[in-house]
Amino acid sequence: MTTSPPIVLVFAGNDPSGGAGLAADMLALSSLGCHVAPVITGVVIQDSAGEQDILLIESEWVEDQARCILEDMKVDAIKVGLIGSIETLTVIAEIASDYPEIPLILDAVFFSKPGDHLATEELLAMTRELLLPHTTLVTLNSIEARYLASDDPDDQDDLTLDAAASRILDCGCEYVLITGAHENTPKVINALYSDMGRASVDTWDRLPGSYYGAGSTLAAALTGALANGAQIGEAVKEGQDYTWQTLQAAYRPGMGQQIPDRFFWARSAEDLAVTPLDEVL
Repeated sequence: MTTSPPIVLVFAGNDPSGGAGLAADMLALSSLGCHVAPVITGVVIQDSAGEQDILLIESEWVEDQARCILEDMKVDAIKVGLIGSIETLTVIAEIASDYPEIPLILDAVFFSKPGDHLATEELLAMTRELLLPHTTLVTLNSIEARYLASDDPDDQDDLTLDAAASRILDCGCEYVLITGAHENTPKVINALYSDMGRASVDTWDRLPGSYYGAGSTLAAALTGALANGAQIGEAVKEGQDYTWQTLQAAYRPGMGQQIPDRFFWARSAEDLAVTPLDEVL
């Protein structure tokens, strides 16, 4: 009997477009050689242009889905996406507390698109109090980072990303990765923070167009790297490399945004017509 690939337990909502959520996680993690154990936290009505509605799964069902897997399989990493309710957040935090040896990556899903909120102030507060102390790494774009770091919109406007990361780390997580695609900078600057400050900074050329699911892809990719045995710094590098390539090979299957091609390596260079990564870095 062959050895099992690394197993990743994923808490996520089901996005029928395949752009983000559970489908995106499964595609990215499978592409990186992982076995995905999916725990559905919600069912989303959504296309490539944005979210329309969400049906949250009862927290008892979320817990039972996860615990039956954790009692059956050796899970190498846990990825958390859409949470949706205080009850489900409490369940996930309790599971994380029961399995402290498993790295937990929080892909903080607060918006489906700019202006759409998926998290109440109470859910944010409970995320800081209950889940962040059990989190190995939280991944955020710059908007989400300011949102998680402060409840005051005026404070968010003036908050630097360094200050936002510091506040989030004070809640008890080990690392914070903040991506800079939404910042007004010539290039995309992504920074990894620890309690010692900036642990690393990576700069990427901006790609043209608008992408849906980039954050999900990045969080899934670095989760896959951790599940495969990489250390945090190496996993963050590998996750960014992989995500950049999926974005460069992105396609537009509907009338909305482009979707990252998580299996870009399975398509021919002629089909993709993209620049090799080693010529960009």
